Amino acid sequence: MSDGSDEGDEGDGTAGGDSPAVRELDDDVIQRTAAGEVVTRPARVVAELLDNALDAGADRVDVAVDGDGTERIRVADDGHGMSRADAVRAVEPHATSKIREADDLRTATTMGFRGEALAAVADAGALELTTSDGGAVGTRVTVADGEKTVADAGRGRGTTVVVRDLFGDRPARRESLASPAREFGRISELVTAYALARPDVAVSLSHDGRETVSTPGTGTRDALVALYGRETGGESTAVTHRVGVDLAERSADLTVEGRLCYPSTTRSTRDHVHVAVNGRPVRDDDLRTAVSRGYGSLLPGGREPVATLCLDLPAWAVDPNVHPAKQRVAIRGGDAVADAVETGVREALTTADLRRSGEVAMDLDSSLAPVEGADSDFADAAVLGVFRDLYVLCESGEDLLVVDQHAAHERVNFERLRAALADEAVPAATLDPAETVTLDPPTAAAVEEHREELARLGFRVDPFGGTTYRVTQVPAPLGRVADAETLRTVATDLRESSGRGGADALREDLLAELACHPSLKAGDALDRETATRLVERLGECERPYACPHGRPTVLSLAESTLADGFERH
Repeated sequence: MSDGSDEGDEGDGTAGGDSPAVRELDDDVIQRTAAGEVVTRPARVVAELLDNALDAGADRVDVAVDGDGTERIRVADDGHGMSRADAVRAVEPHATSKIREADDLRTATTMGFRGEALAAVADAGALELTTSDGGAVGTRVTVADGEKTVADAGRGRGTTVVVRDLFGDRPARRESLASPAREFGRISELVTAYALARPDVAVSLSHDGRETVSTPGTGTRDALVALYGRETGGESTAVTHRVGVDLAERSADLTVEGRLCYPSTTRSTRDHVHVAVNGRPVRDDDLRTAVSRGYGSLLPGGREPVATLCLDLPAWAVDPNVHPAKQRVAIRGGDAVADAVETGVREALTTADLRRSGEVAMDLDSSLAPVEGADSDFADAAVLGVFRDLYVLCESGEDLLVVDQHAAHERVNFERLRAALADEAVPAATLDPAETVTLDPPTAAAVEEHREELARLGFRVDPFGGTTYRVTQVPAPLGRVADAETLRTVATDLRESSGRGGADALREDLLAELACHPSLKAGDALDRETATRLVERLGECERPYACPHGRPTVLSLAESTLADGFERH
């Protein structure tokens, strides 16, 4: 967990008095808290320092990172700060203001309670701590090469920690790190999670002097807008759900608060479902699944929502000591909590206005033109009609075929796109005027990491301040010009796949995404002639029975199935 530097006491009344706020723990408590106190990568340093800043009551926290974080990390806050005596003790192992006895572990309400963070960081790199509790003179404590120095410093109330040359004397650890862009991506993901877990605190992140995250500290909606852009964060609804739950035969009050982005905005994984428990961002698969279940059928198949929820539970109901990196917690009666989250999400969406606006652009002529010399698996299929502007019904021999028009059109577009662009760059079109797209910070980091791949796919983007990009060129596959927002989807897929599977697999995934956007959607009306051409072109595909994302395109019902249903024996 956290820390050695709670910048000020957490309510025991010792700060500023004769008794120190930061004290060394007894051996018994040390044994209970020692596991997992290891600085494994730059993001862990940032997490520990953020924990300390938030526990210190900060209203603003500014994080600055150079390179991948091994060069320099700086975290500054306007929290309580520390006296000189406490600052000197805070860099010693197992010294903390957050707990006193082993029993305190069960009821700790701080972000962390271990007394190893600053000592572990100082052991892994050079550490400089500058702090002031509001007195006339502040304190600067420097730890480098095992030597500690103390000096006067000028600083307003709060604490600044600078870590340099992380793992400088541990080449094996440095070599085990991912690329600089990926390591910064982890930091960006972490800061985003903290900014949403504590939307009442203004949080910023700068990378090599460029600000990539900035939230105002004025609430969840404003944090979502700052991180995801107005198109996503602004199209959201609030959830507030308070309920009593039975947790391991003990009742507790649970509060679920946050915001749910409209189901018109989705992602391919649950990485954008942010959950915090008692102010701590956690990666809890059960709670994330509960959020998705709350959306229910509002989500398209295989898609996940963008949402941020903060759960408030009694301290006794949450064990934060189950994961060395504090990414997970154990909740007593976790199933009851997950059920309550699902209910709260469902109720909030039931009362929200989720109507979509905008027109669906379709150009079917080129994608449904016959392929010369190709045979169709469905050449003998006769279109009977279209059901609910979604399914094309066909008679084929003794079977009834049901074709999903979106999945089918997506497969057709994908294979035509792949064939047309074999061994070639994706054709592109210039946007005039250029458009801007605001990305969430981790996705913006992926844009920086995968600039070459994006260029080969037809995107030309330039930084436009923060995580906003100026898009001057977009893909134009098969004559269709993608909109600038396609950058968001493609960059998100790049981030979530991290380029796994090699260049060919990455290209396939990206072409599949590009093929999806101009394809027919549910609700798009087809006349019989167009539906017939769609079925014929689907039959000419190399793999006609699944869309590029693996969903089925065709279901077949045998005549015998219908006969059994109607008891025609």
